[in-house]
Amino acid sequence: MMAAEMKGWRSGGVDAQTAVSLIRPGMRLFVHGASATPTPLLDALALRRDLSDVLLYHLHTSGPMPFADPEAAKHCRSVSLFTGPGLRTPVAEGYADFVPVFLSDIPGLFTSGTVRLDAALLQVSPPDAHGFCSLGTSVDAARAAADTSRLVIAEVNERMPRTHGNTFVPLSRFDAFVVTDRPLHEHPHTEETDVERRIGELVAALVDDGSTLQMGIGAIPDAVLSRLGNKVELGVHTEMFSDGLIPLIEGGVVTNRHKVIARGRTVTSFVTGSRTLFDFVDDNPTLEFHGCDRTNDTSIIRRNPKVVAVNSALQVDLTGQVCADSLGHRIYSGIGGQLDFIRGAALSEGGKPIIALPSTAAGGTVSRIASELTAGAGVVTTRGHVHWVVTEHGAVNLHGRTLRERAEALISIAHPDFRAELRREFARIRHVTLG
Repeated sequence: MMAAEMKGWRSGGVDAQTAVSLIRPGMRLFVHGASATPTPLLDALALRRDLSDVLLYHLHTSGPMPFADPEAAKHCRSVSLFTGPGLRTPVAEGYADFVPVFLSDIPGLFTSGTVRLDAALLQVSPPDAHGFCSLGTSVDAARAAADTSRLVIAEVNERMPRTHGNTFVPLSRFDAFVVTDRPLHEHPHTEETDVERRIGELVAALVDDGSTLQMGIGAIPDAVLSRLGNKVELGVHTEMFSDGLIPLIEGGVVTNRHKVIARGRTVTSFVTGSRTLFDFVDDNPTLEFHGCDRTNDTSIIRRNPKVVAVNSALQVDLTGQVCADSLGHRIYSGIGGQLDFIRGAALSEGGKPIIALPSTAAGGTVSRIASELTAGAGVVTTRGHVHWVVTEHGAVNLHGRTLRERAEALISIAHPDFRAELRREFARIRHVTLG
């Protein structure tokens, strides 16, 4: 379209009910996630009681999820590629599904036809003068979905930021679109606890000047980021970031000068946080958004120097196996990009793969450092991949250590209330008494 023609683009919009009327029984749909969740389209889809056998493939979604209740599941069934809080009960109770998959592999499910998408429900920015909308805050698997789906239905939100990188989709690609002007879903900030503060200090101490950072969202990553203000010449190549990174970029701590990939620019796949973050990424040429098959490609990650990958865990056993996706058999989140970056950091020159977690759960009644993983727990990072493990009681490097040495190291950073029990359990399992 010519610039003059673009001035009237809004007149092509329809209401949400009309837009989702293109969906037919038996279709496979992709749903844009995180802050880019197209809520008006999902609300309208949930009212379609004439549908059956529709599958909704998605990562973590935000906001209301009317498609996730038992009645709606008879018509449209959720298939989580990474499970958020709203889908944990549906997956556990059997009226939603879960796919264990590396984040780096998800776009390939769509481009290879392993999951053949009939439609994609996206949320995008308004088009520019050349007719191109942006995928905004979430490129991740949405890039592949936009490129491969037979139909594309969009919410064009006046408040969706326009991001740089591989984010653009022409307005002409949409088979139907609705026009909205609503706030994006935000991720609330929580105050750090004493435990999170201490973990943040210990992890920050492992970050050398010139490192390339990968960090997620949550209290521990924020605690780490808030303690990096005295570092020099950091870079960022990550799958996602939140508000905690902004002060480091604006303060000149993050310069990206030493990176090999996208030198001078911060690379990410998606962001989630506050309106301040959305305004920061809007039309910011120092940020590049790419599909997660690129941001999480180990062969790309490893090329940057001193990659420090900080990821969380629910449980770590005394051999170093890391469970990060489930509480026993109950799916809690997903594999995500943890192993992509743990391995990429390990292969990076001077890199440090880090698993950071509080030493206890359930109000201090359960040790997260365990003699063995809970039955049904998923191993996201294997004991062969694990390196640094950090709790509020210390930081240890398990790489190259024997099973006995690993147990000794991990028990040293377990909560003191559980150390004697862990020693007894290790002696029972391995027939070795620790000092």
